[in-house]
Amino acid sequence: MIGVDIGTTSTKSVLFTANGAIVSSHGIEYPLHSPSPAIAEQNPEEIFNAVIATIRHVMRSSNVQPDQILCVSFSSAMHSVIAVDQEGLPITNCITWADNRSMEWANKIKNEWNGHQIYLRTGTPIHPMSPLSKLTWLRHDHKELFDRAFKFISIKEYVFFKLFGRYVIDYSIASATGLFNLVNLQWDEEAIRVAGVTPDRLSELVPTTYKLEGLSEMYAQQMGLPVSTPFVVGASDGVLSNLGVNAIEPGVVAVTIGTSGAIRAVTDKPVTDPKGRIFCYALTDQLWVIGGPVNNGGMIFRWVRDQIGSEEVSIAKQQGIDPYELLTDMAAKVNAGSDGLIFHPYLSGERAPLWDANARGSYFGLGLHHKKEHLIRAALEGVIFNLYSVLMALEELTGKPKKIQATGGFARSEVWRQMMADIFDQELHVPESIESSCLGAVILGLYSIGEIDSLSVVEQMVGGSHFHLPNKKNAEVYAELMPMYIRISKLLTEEYASIAAFQQKYV
Repeated sequence: MIGVDIGTTSTKSVLFTANGAIVSSHGIEYPLHSPSPAIAEQNPEEIFNAVIATIRHVMRSSNVQPDQILCVSFSSAMHSVIAVDQEGLPITNCITWADNRSMEWANKIKNEWNGHQIYLRTGTPIHPMSPLSKLTWLRHDHKELFDRAFKFISIKEYVFFKLFGRYVIDYSIASATGLFNLVNLQWDEEAIRVAGVTPDRLSELVPTTYKLEGLSEMYAQQMGLPVSTPFVVGASDGVLSNLGVNAIEPGVVAVTIGTSGAIRAVTDKPVTDPKGRIFCYALTDQLWVIGGPVNNGGMIFRWVRDQIGSEEVSIAKQQGIDPYELLTDMAAKVNAGSDGLIFHPYLSGERAPLWDANARGSYFGLGLHHKKEHLIRAALEGVIFNLYSVLMALEELTGKPKKIQATGGFARSEVWRQMMADIFDQELHVPESIESSCLGAVILGLYSIGEIDSLSVVEQMVGGSHFHLPNKKNAEVYAELMPMYIRISKLLTEEYASIAAFQQKYV
């Protein structure tokens, strides 16, 4: 089986055996175009080409014959919007979840246009990330473009249209648009009225197990696959990550830190939050994933590497080692709590728990005794503090988790993993496979084509796991700092708006 994960910074294809072992994998990165703080776009054709190239690579680099492929199943980042014309050609770039240009309209929906009730039905918090906000912005601020568009689609829909000539959107990606009613599994009448669209300008809604047939012969040849290969629509990267780390039972929470991050738990029915702090997205029509996404995950460590650790990058290059290892070694030498230095990681605004696109990053408590290694450790701690604040909100709805499964690029770092166990003050399990979204996609694919009769087969596929027990001394330090971390972000709400306005004016 081939699992394809269309992510924000790269697309990865992974070829698995029937028991979940990885045969071959390949990823291709692409740029995020951000000429100003509010803009975050990508070229949809670059992403489509990455899908084709990564599938071609895993086929060519393995000994698997084309007719042995049971299915190709998809995972994708959420919240993207592409306006296309009647020929399916894009008339905008892919506007990603990180784009904040619809902030004014998100605030209007939230405060003036019954936004909370829309959220309670659709499960997507009112925020510039959501297609609901993006379409409302395009409708009002770019009317000519909005009127010219034939359809508004996500990046996964763009890929499928090119491969199959059909516009389909799975319940999972749809449930992250802010336009989809979680109860009747249809486009929400009030939400699409606010966005100014009719159902015919959106894609056909299908279950996450839906199979596409009639693969383009040209692209089949390019990928090295038969035209008869079943393509399963799949779901979003977040919910498939839960499946891929075997976090689909009650009381099991999945934590992911990739470019961004999230905390998620699974329920058997849609659940939304009276306080509007969490999302609710579909895995299947019987399983729903609730939780909170954060903008600032692994991108914070990359920022640290690029802006603080340039000297270490040079040293690592000379020594032939990963610069991230050198930086985490430095962080490991600093006491838990970074000797009283707190970092709020809101370098690209924030979704959960603040849902404030104006939020900005800061170091608090900086003193003459702090050195570069303190800045590094505090940044890593800040990412985990932020995720823990999301978990605290989730616990109000689901109770304290009985098990935490962690995945994502951060899981490569033993230092960062231990930090999470200490801040959460709970045992942390880390499955051997960090390709959780791709594994989740192929398990869903096998279920779709009838090769398995239950998603619980993931338990045999996910493999053993590493685990970390919390260091009680460190946990006590973090428990003392956590209330300060939360209070500071609340106290700075008005100042976030002020500094964001200044940056929009002068930067």
